[in-house]
Order: sequence, then C-alpha cells, then structure tokens
Amino acid sequence: MIRKMSTAQPLKKLVSCVILDLDGTLLNTDGIVSDVLRVYLGKYGKQWDGREIKKIVGKTPLEAASAVVEDYELSCTTSELLSEIAPMFSNQWCNIKALPGANRLIKHLSGHRVPMALASNSPRENIETKISYHQGWKESFSVIIGGDEVRLGKPSPEICLVIEDSLPGVTAGRAAGMEVVAVPSIPKQPHLYTLADEVINSLLDLRPEKWGLPPFQDWIKDTLPLEPWHIGGPVVKGFGRGSKVLGIPTANLSTEGYGSLLSEHPSGVYFGWAGLSKRGVFKMVMSIGWNPYFNNTEKTIEPWLLHNFDEDFYGEELRLIIVGYIRPEANFSSLQSLIEKIHHDRKVAEEALDLPLFSKYKDDPYLKSST
Repeated sequence: MIRKMSTAQPLKKLVSCVILDLDGTLLNTDGIVSDVLRVYLGKYGKQWDGREIKKIVGKTPLEAASAVVEDYELSCTTSELLSEIAPMFSNQWCNIKALPGANRLIKHLSGHRVPMALASNSPRENIETKISYHQGWKESFSVIIGGDEVRLGKPSPEICLVIEDSLPGVTAGRAAGMEVVAVPSIPKQPHLYTLADEVINSLLDLRPEKWGLPPFQDWIKDTLPLEPWHIGGPVVKGFGRGSKVLGIPTANLSTEGYGSLLSEHPSGVYFGWAGLSKRGVFKMVMSIGWNPYFNNTEKTIEPWLLHNFDEDFYGEELRLIIVGYIRPEANFSSLQSLIEKIHHDRKVAEEALDLPLFSKYKDDPYLKSST
C-alpha cells in the first residue's frame, strides 16, 4: 500500500512531552451540554437554540450551564439550578464521544512513548469518570490534574497546556512559557487565538513532526482514513453558486436534524461514496463547514458527486458514507484559486477511492437502501 505524508512543515520547536485539555479538545463535551440544556430549559417552556455557544467554551459543564441559564430568567435560584442539573450531567458522561482524531492522537503518542498529561478545569472525579468510558485513555496519561486540585484554574499558569480548545487554556499555556497548539471550539474565530503558536482546525490536522515528535504514518495518498460514518436525506437546493459560480454542481443535504452529528465532525473536505435511490452509487468528495470564501452563516454539507448527470435530482434520496479526510477548509485569495483547489480535491478523492481500503465501501448496504 502506498503511504504518503502531507508535505512536511518546518520544525517549530522540539518538545518532549504533551499536555492535553479534555473537554472540547478530546471529548465533545459541548454536545452533551447542549443536550442537557435543551432538556432542562424545556421543563420551563424555554428553547435552547445554541446561540449562546460561546458561553460554553472553556468552562466546565456546570459553569457553562449556569452561564447560559442566567439569560433565560428562570424561576429558580442558582443552588436549585445546580442541584437539578448536576445529576443530569452525571448521567450523560457515558455518552460523551471522543472528537475526531482524539483516539488516533492518544494511541500514536502512547505508542511512541511520548509522555502525556491531562489538565482540565473539571473536578478530578468528573475527569476520571469521563475518561473511564474510553478504553486505554487513563493508562496513557502519566499525570492527570483537575481544577479542584490546584489553587487557581485556567487561565492561571498553574495548569499548563500544549493542546487546547479554549482561550483560557491557551492563555494558561503561554503564561507558563509553553508552546501551545489551539484547536478552537468557537467556529470562524481563529483570530482570537493569536497567543497560540499554531492554530489548527481539528486534531485531524495536527502534525506532531512540526514539534519534533514522531509523525503519523496513517496518511495514504494525501488522505486520512476514517472510521466510516453515514448521513443522508433528500437533495435540497443550496446557494445556487455550485454550478453557476464555481462550475461544480453540488448535491446539497439539509442540515435539519443533524445538529449533533455536525458538531461531532470538524469542518473540512472529506470523501466517500454516494448512493442515489434511483441512479446508483458514485464517488463523492464533500465539504462540511462555513466555506470561508463565501462566509456562510451556517455549517453546511455540500457533496459533489463525481459523475456527469443529464438532469437535476432535487428531492431524490441521497445517502453518503464518508470514509476519509483530505484537508481542513480554508479561505482563498481568489475564486480561481478556490476552483483549482476543489478540482485538486476531486483528483485526490477519485484516486483514493480506487484503493481497496476505500473501494470496498461502495457495496455498503446503507447506500442502496431507501426510506
């Protein structure tokens, strides 16, 4: 099998150990917070729509919930709120999913005997409970530090970080004189993380070799294999720019009902197979995100089926299986450079999908079933 790493970047600084944050960096805690808030606010006839998401980032789940609920003017005291909502979180720890790239990173560093520490603002007991549901995590960390074990939590440098999602965590790392890689939880706001030495879109984009650590060896022909995941629904009309502006006809899917799924997967360019209920199965490359060049206000799913169709198929059932990752989404200086990059993504996807590792998913039953 041909394995090819992405173009190596200049070495930034030699490091010998890694300190990781937990909530929002390794675990999709924000998704659980949103689920709990939705249920809790519903009891009071209120609706959580996620607009206060910035108040969640960088806080423990209870802190985040308290900060958000204050805006809803509920007829309960803070102590009553905490007594009601704390058990709801405790019952959800088993459902927190690892963010894409988290298991890969931990296994990689552990396999190369790179010392790792886990530093979080959450209480130590909650940390232990959360990671107990993820096989091999606890044993991989030489040190685990909770917010209740130090005099001051983040952004005090008493907890030092290397890989972080929140602004307080980045501030703590820099105050401690450490090199910091930021993986922002706040979408479309990388400029807020100027203190970080590097800002990446997700853990999928981390290049350990830039820091003097052993490189990942799992990239294949400029693609990163992923645990396959599915999404589907009727084809809807998008922004009207695919064919008209870009000359690239995308078959857009509605994001309605897929909020949780979209929160689990970082923005970027992916590839896989697409099944149309009346036409067959085709190669596919797709973007998930806000498309910085056009500055979308919502996170969208825009698949490009790599086949020349004679007619539109709006309303037809489209099912996707995503099997690999190509790159993070990026902004471009010109429309032409964007178009060129999209066509390069197509070439990468087409070649990768001919490999047995990916071609086998063409026969996935999900692609051929109908609703």
